[in-house]
Amino acid sequence: MNFAMLKSALAVIFLGATLWPRDLLALNNGMALTPPMGWLHWQRFMCETDCKLNPVNCISEQLFMQMADMMVSNGWLNAGYKYLCIDDCWLSQHRDVNNRLQADPIRFPGGIKKLADYVHARGLLLGIYEDVGTHTCAGYPGSQGFYELDAQTFAEWEVDLLKFDGCNYGTLDQLEDGYRHMSIALNHTGRNIVFSCEWPLYARGLEKVNYSEVAQYCNTWRNFNDIEDSWLVIGNFGLSWDQQVTQMALWSIMAAPLLMSNDLREISPESKALLQNQEVIAINQDSLGVQGYRVLKVQSFDLWEKPLAGRTLAVSVTNRQEIGGARYFLLSQSMLWKGLGCKNKCYVTQLLPKRYEYGYLNATLPLLVNPSGTVLLKVE
Repeated sequence: MNFAMLKSALAVIFLGATLWPRDLLALNNGMALTPPMGWLHWQRFMCETDCKLNPVNCISEQLFMQMADMMVSNGWLNAGYKYLCIDDCWLSQHRDVNNRLQADPIRFPGGIKKLADYVHARGLLLGIYEDVGTHTCAGYPGSQGFYELDAQTFAEWEVDLLKFDGCNYGTLDQLEDGYRHMSIALNHTGRNIVFSCEWPLYARGLEKVNYSEVAQYCNTWRNFNDIEDSWLVIGNFGLSWDQQVTQMALWSIMAAPLLMSNDLREISPESKALLQNQEVIAINQDSLGVQGYRVLKVQSFDLWEKPLAGRTLAVSVTNRQEIGGARYFLLSQSMLWKGLGCKNKCYVTQLLPKRYEYGYLNATLPLLVNPSGTVLLKVE
């Protein structure tokens, strides 16, 4: 994936996510007031259902229990990653005799309620997957025609987040009505359930998406296609160190949800430390709730800034060249806060790729940025 694709992919949750513009009135259910953080199985484990051939990595009760244990014992929960999310392929091929959804009885012998109890007992929250259409993307039963029943089922199982896909939906009206319908049904259950929509992803090729309406029904929403094991999946196979830094820095600047999709049982210490960096996470989770924006694009450099609470600014400089060596970018006061914020009074701390305190910013600050790398700063 090149940098032209990177900007688009960052708006996707690390497996499907949202942007967070606060000028839109988001779904008023008190949920996801900052971007959700957690773990999702899809990119790393996909639809592996053969537990005989691949028992360690198949989509099963065992996999999610192991990941729940890792999230607690290895510091992920303490770092803010609280949602453990199931994606497609958890379902039985058929609903039960009462038309209720049911988990695959071989791979989830205790059912989803047992798994929810296991997750909650460890201080985590459980996310689950369904689809607005007749079938999920992998061919399992979808929610179309059963929105109220499925919402009530998820509430009875004590699910905390629903990722709602958009395959096999029929007409555009059915797609949009389905998302509206499920949003209302979830809220009527009385349980707090984050509603993560894929509405814009499926509608944007057919019409201009009304994001104000999407925000009325969804807590988060997805805009672009599935990501691959390049550029956006820290802790897997496809990233250099500089690319991991770029992903983490831009994720924080853009205030996108972070749902990791990696194997927490074998993640490297370097990737783990990056994903658990509390100063970077604080930028993403900042209470002001402003999404970052690109200030400048020049000579294959991108300069982004994100206003934070407490008269603070997050700043990132990305070197989009993927050839040659490190290059200098001269950061000046006039580039920040529309030139109105510093006046020789700004204290600059570099957070990535490693922490360093520059002190007070004078006229310019030369930043050495590796190819495909990023420098992330906090300016106070």
